Amino acid sequence: MSYNATGNSASRRIATMLDEGSFVEIGGAVTARSTDFNLQEQETPSDGVITGYGVIDGNLVYVYSQDATVLKGAIGEMHAKKIANIYDMAMKMGAPVIGLIDCAGLRLQEATDALEAFGSVYYKQSMASGVVPQITAIFGMCGGGLAVVPGLTDFTFMESKEGRLFVNSPNALEGNEISKCDTSSAQYQSATAGLVDGIGTEEEILGQIRSLICMIPANYEDDLSYVECTDDLNRVCAEIANAAEDTSIALAMLADDQNFFETKKEYAQDMVTGFLRLNGMTVGAVANRSKAYDEEGKVSAEFGCGLTVDGCKKAIDFVNFCDAFSIPVLTLTNVSGFAATVESEKNMARAVARMTYTFANATVPKVNVIVGKAYGSAYVAMNSKSIGADMVYAWPSAEIGMMDSALAAKIMYADADADMLKAKAAEYKELQSSPMSAARRGYVDAIIEPADTRKYVIGAFEMLFTKREDRPDKKHGTV
Repeated sequence: MSYNATGNSASRRIATMLDEGSFVEIGGAVTARSTDFNLQEQETPSDGVITGYGVIDGNLVYVYSQDATVLKGAIGEMHAKKIANIYDMAMKMGAPVIGLIDCAGLRLQEATDALEAFGSVYYKQSMASGVVPQITAIFGMCGGGLAVVPGLTDFTFMESKEGRLFVNSPNALEGNEISKCDTSSAQYQSATAGLVDGIGTEEEILGQIRSLICMIPANYEDDLSYVECTDDLNRVCAEIANAAEDTSIALAMLADDQNFFETKKEYAQDMVTGFLRLNGMTVGAVANRSKAYDEEGKVSAEFGCGLTVDGCKKAIDFVNFCDAFSIPVLTLTNVSGFAATVESEKNMARAVARMTYTFANATVPKVNVIVGKAYGSAYVAMNSKSIGADMVYAWPSAEIGMMDSALAAKIMYADADADMLKAKAAEYKELQSSPMSAARRGYVDAIIEPADTRKYVIGAFEMLFTKREDRPDKKHGTV
């Protein structure tokens, strides 16, 4: 067995991530098969990748960890076949696959053999999508065709200093060089590209992977991710109304033991996505955010209340994952319309359409809590009752309707004076924009006090636990 927990970085990462002593290596004796360009004269232990299985907090996982000390981690034929074999085993056993990437790219000495085998990794990833969760962590180079690998997985983490993720290197981009904009950096891939869920030191991101594995199901059929809830199911969230603008804080308040695992934290911060437990059950959360607060309670960023293209994309990917793995979805809605810029207009209609389709197509239990504004088509797209939400709650301060009441009055009574406009705005708000108005028509199931939100959403998901819902018979949608 070539695995050595105290040896190189590939071994160390496995030992740090898995429960102590749990890793079992598969294919440790494999070496390169090619002899072209005198490759047989070079040592290629394990062909540059350690593969096997182990447990994280008792949960079975399959792992591959690339060894940069063997030909700089370059992927050869047997290297890729070992990874493909791990995928085969993971799908048979129904367990997540975790890839720890540190690789210089494809091995030039093996050319088409390496390329063919590497293509099989793409194929295995594609077949495993929606069957078992896939996670990658990038510690060194991940460039060219290898960058497709994290794109095919569900969650990606990246070491903040040494990690490099790119299709084309920064210096190869016309008009750019790395000192101007390092498109391969963890910060860029996390905040701008949105491919990376979390960044940090090696130890930090391995810890994040452990936390995530303990939160999500092992596969699409068997959900063993439930834990016993020791938190009060009726716990009053007295301060949650103050967190309506920064819903990442509100979601943490709602969660069992106030533990919220946020995904893609740096990307499209106007939309919050992540996992929390409610009565021990994992729930996926999607929420609009108009302000972000730092640890000192000061406003660190403001976003308005409009849907953005990136925010929609973030929600789409997250809800698709939740639906594939039967994870219920909770939304906290506070949206007044669409971001209005020339740049966003290029893709806004398509992005909102896809988000609408994603919520409507998801068959998992869906609960929506309107915590602020809920205006127009932007609200409809945010998991409204009309596109399939099972339960919709609203706080008393919520505003639900076509648009802001003052603007509506100004449109309907364009020639009226200020006093008339004020009176008509108040009338419109009462008749058309109040949560009671929506509740009278059945668009809102109940108006709840903010402090009681935890109790109500837990009750709703308990009631919806046995939900079964079919869709029209078809191969798949095209949105």
